[in-house]
Amino acid sequence: MKGSTVSQDANSASSSPAYEGLSRDDLMRFYRTMLLSRRLDDKEIQLKNQSRSYFQISAAGHEAIQTAVGMHMRPGQDWFFPYYRDRALCLALGYSSYDMLLGAVGAADDPSSGGRQMPAHWSRPDLNLVSPSSAVATQCLHGIGAAEACQYYVQFPELGHCGNDDVVLVSLGDGGTSEGEFWESLNTACTRRLPVLYLVQDNGYAISVPVEIQTPGGDITRLVSSFPGLEVISVDGTDLVASYGAVSRALEYARSGRGPVLLKASVVRLYSHSMSDDERQYRSEAEQKADEARDPLRQCRAFLFEENLADESTLAELANEVDAEVQEAADRALAAATPEPSTALRYLYSPSVDPTSAQFDVAGEPAGDPITMVTAINRTLHDEMEHNPRILTFGEDIADCSRAEALTSVPGKGGVFKATLGLQRTYGRERVFNSPLAEANIVGRAIGMAVRGLKPVVEIQFFDYIWPAMMQIRDELTMLRYRSNNAFSCPLVIRAPIGGYLRGGSLYHSQSGESIFAHCPGLRIVYPSNASDAAGLLRTSLRCDDPVLFLEHKHLYRQTYNRGLYAGADHRIPFGQAQVQRNGTDVAVITWGALVQRTLLAAERAAQRGVSVKVIDLRTIAPYDWDAIRCAVTETSRVVVAHEDQLTCGFGAEIAARIADELFEHLDAPVKRVGALDCPVAYHPDLEAAILPQTDDVLRVINEVSEY
Repeated sequence: MKGSTVSQDANSASSSPAYEGLSRDDLMRFYRTMLLSRRLDDKEIQLKNQSRSYFQISAAGHEAIQTAVGMHMRPGQDWFFPYYRDRALCLALGYSSYDMLLGAVGAADDPSSGGRQMPAHWSRPDLNLVSPSSAVATQCLHGIGAAEACQYYVQFPELGHCGNDDVVLVSLGDGGTSEGEFWESLNTACTRRLPVLYLVQDNGYAISVPVEIQTPGGDITRLVSSFPGLEVISVDGTDLVASYGAVSRALEYARSGRGPVLLKASVVRLYSHSMSDDERQYRSEAEQKADEARDPLRQCRAFLFEENLADESTLAELANEVDAEVQEAADRALAAATPEPSTALRYLYSPSVDPTSAQFDVAGEPAGDPITMVTAINRTLHDEMEHNPRILTFGEDIADCSRAEALTSVPGKGGVFKATLGLQRTYGRERVFNSPLAEANIVGRAIGMAVRGLKPVVEIQFFDYIWPAMMQIRDELTMLRYRSNNAFSCPLVIRAPIGGYLRGGSLYHSQSGESIFAHCPGLRIVYPSNASDAAGLLRTSLRCDDPVLFLEHKHLYRQTYNRGLYAGADHRIPFGQAQVQRNGTDVAVITWGALVQRTLLAAERAAQRGVSVKVIDLRTIAPYDWDAIRCAVTETSRVVVAHEDQLTCGFGAEIAARIADELFEHLDAPVKRVGALDCPVAYHPDLEAAILPQTDDVLRVINEVSEY
């Protein structure tokens, strides 16, 4: 062991500089945590082999560096974004053997997830240990957002406590450093000088891919050493004393406010990647034996003997104690109740705030002159930021001007569509700021902020570019509450200009695709068609407790036909409540977004030939108003679903299928759909008009249904 040149009496409890300040008692506690972690790995492997648990992934070989981090950091004050190998870290922070084995068997009382998440995905709100997913490196961006929230609370202490020296730990493996989220997070951590400690546990493999294939030169520290403000430290992560000292230096830097730290710990993976993997298929016996020689538990045991800190009987007694603890925990976990099947849908959404309820049905007091939809959105954001000091907004180009010295001499940007114009001037750079051009960065940071109690409102500049954030949305944003069994949540709003009818928008500024996000349980989807609805629905989005995708149709931003009166700072519209835009008795058209106006024009023309058309604007996609649809079908017996998205797999297919399934006896004609051609939206206006559904297309299908 490095630095271990001076012996101590085995009974001494005093610390020694030779051991980086660790006392004999500290070292024994260090060893016990490492041993407990290994024994829990072995017990879980046994349970898996007995088909009494269903998955196992170990920390064997990583225990020394993890225990060192856990002994230094402050659970309940610092914040932790772990990954699946961090068993010893979690034990050092205060996780119990019993709690870990409850997770292994998927018990209802599993504190991490209530049996919803794989084992080794530890979560404890009281420890500030945030529920991780299985997606590699996504937690890096959450850690950045949590660190930004810490800075925010330091500036605004009346909103919440955060110490000046609190640190956020982001833990990952060497393979995770290949992911874009890692690099996007590092960019922001250095730019904003955030108190983040990256712990990269390099065991040489990402499943079967060796580190030299993952990383140029096989060493992540060589790639990041030039990042401004980033302290880079390397350590032998199997050496407990060296690890403890390296963590001490890393945290001293991070707590000082100078910026982030990347601590790369060289460790070994003593077991296969998981029990679904067999490392003998790709690792030689000689290589495995070389790793076994670096086993941190074996090295620690030898160190305690060499330094006269413990003898065989002392360690044997400790091992017996650990084994008894693990066995008792296993017996209790195996006897624990399993989750009730009836709870499968619990905690998809907030159990305490229902945005479909009467609480969100507030008409307000319309006044003034009619305003456009983009103006209504802007006014709502202004009012809500005044109402709630936890709201902050960021995205690409959304600030008035990033350089404070120029703000007084320029009119301000405020987004490419001016939806956020003036917010920065009113509420300051701490609450309104520009992000890097990186969509995963925007959403991932917002998740971390929301976990810490802030209310981020982020803008994806064009819906067409939301796809780099899809991992963050699908695997993180919509799953956090569910996978943590309601222990954590991340209520935030993603604003995204969507749709075509732009004359020149072309392939990458005209996309729809709301149906794809409707396939993400846990996400609310809002799609207003006019100014009044945009204001009321946005306010509901900002005051509800769930993540919301707020879709703003670009073509509708400044139209005159959808202007409306602003109904004041408390106007709210419930989700899942459709609006009847036109009454009719012969055919019902279910629609939303830009197709509302085209459908109304088609309905007027249909009326000229004696066909009475009822037009329903859904306004929200998740949830959608099934009662309104059912009433319309039973009243007219003929129905059309019209939307801008492609016909195949558009959200209209879901509505049509449900009508056919549940309301078939009320139908006098087939359910028909109107949608875009199954191709991208082309550049030339003539091609765009042929691809996107027009008034004539809606009218044609109305006529077909009415004549059936």
